[in-house]
Amino acid sequence: MSVEIRLTAAEVARVRFAVSPLAETVLGLRAALGRGGHAVHHAWLREARPLLEAEPELPLLRALIGGCLPSFLFPVPHRRLPDLADELADLRATPPAVFAAECATAMGERAAARVPPPPEALPRIADALRRCHDLLLAPHWGRMRAVLDADVGRRALVLVDGGVEGLFAGLHQDVAWREGELLVHGRRRTDASPCTVEASGHGLVLLPSVFSWPDVLVDQSPVTAASIRYPATGVGLLWERPAPTPGGLDAVIGPTRAALLAALAEPLTTSALASRLGVTPSAVSQHLGALRSTGLVSTRRQGRGALHLRTERANALLAP
Repeated sequence: MSVEIRLTAAEVARVRFAVSPLAETVLGLRAALGRGGHAVHHAWLREARPLLEAEPELPLLRALIGGCLPSFLFPVPHRRLPDLADELADLRATPPAVFAAECATAMGERAAARVPPPPEALPRIADALRRCHDLLLAPHWGRMRAVLDADVGRRALVLVDGGVEGLFAGLHQDVAWREGELLVHGRRRTDASPCTVEASGHGLVLLPSVFSWPDVLVDQSPVTAASIRYPATGVGLLWERPAPTPGGLDAVIGPTRAALLAALAEPLTTSALASRLGVTPSAVSQHLGALRSTGLVSTRRQGRGALHLRTERANALLAP
């Protein structure tokens, strides 16, 4: 089914980005339970699936996310990078009527009738998702956040250069912008009338995602701002193991700088390095500054960004 999001001029001015640890937890859990997983995540899935066997709320979680995903599992973040605890607090505060309606839509009325009432179910769901995050995502969250942050940084530059029209045009192949309207096509495009979503004055939040890949997900019943979760650029590099560096170099210049030098056999941007190494762009910039000062890295400006490459002096250090 396609979804049409209507935006007034004022709502276009409220388009913003955010990263959601809770959404990544829910989507990662769905993949680990055999729904929505993609080959790009196989290395992570092999590790994650056995870890879920001891989760006591697994039947409840499986029932909730086995079909359509309830909107209350995806509260729209209030800021660019919220704490997971804040998002779980929003989940716990879901109005009972919204909880019941979303469960009935996602699971069917007969299955939803077997779900505990909201005062009992919501704390259980929130606590279970906290455990799942700590078990499945927390060990990798630094790398995941680096990929998501790098995507936001890249999109922000597109917005500066091409405006909102350029931003939407490059967001995903299933996203089309018409004056005042966003049309998001599902994987199976049909001639049926699109579902219409109103932003209701709250604007639109764009959320890069690791585990939505390769699909775009739209909240069809937003309580506040409309939201689109789209595949983050660089997900394919997320689970790659870094190339080994020569023995002893880590001890001399540190493992992160050694990994940077190993990666810079080809020209790369700061955001691409952050995605590949699983560190923040600001940390990459600091390490690159130190490597430039010793003549191991050269940097060339390219438009609003920069490309980095290791020098011949670095090549000599890395030679076997």
